[in-house]
Amino acid sequence: MSFCCGAGMVGSVGSVRHYKTLVHNVPIMFCPVCDRIEVHPGIEGEYEILVEYAQGDQAPEVDFADFVSVDNTSELFENCTMTDEAASFADVLKQQIDVSLDLLRVAKELKDDEWREALMIRLRRLSEWLKQYNKRKQMSQKSA
Repeated sequence: MSFCCGAGMVGSVGSVRHYKTLVHNVPIMFCPVCDRIEVHPGIEGEYEILVEYAQGDQAPEVDFADFVSVDNTSELFENCTMTDEAASFADVLKQQIDVSLDLLRVAKELKDDEWREALMIRLRRLSEWLKQYNKRKQMSQKSA
């Protein structure tokens, strides 16, 4: 699994802004704790070439999938948690919370107050994400 600030990176396909160009359908990894998003290293070279051409053409938007075929997404995301396959985003967040709780137990046993505090901040952030996600999900179900 790929890691960011200590949390596991979540793999997905999303949109990334590169200066004035918005690139859709890019394999990305993001951290649910610190909100860091990065283009997946496995396609980074193709992404850089595409945005270079798009910016040269002054294109405001491009679709990565129109120019680059990514047939091996399961292999591409094997080291991170995939949100748009079997597990829901809520399941991914719950998994991250479970891992953080396990680490918190270890930090307490080691009496590592700095690590324990960092884990508490991570747990608060993950819990906020989960609450917001569940709230949005309930609102969308009510409106449907």
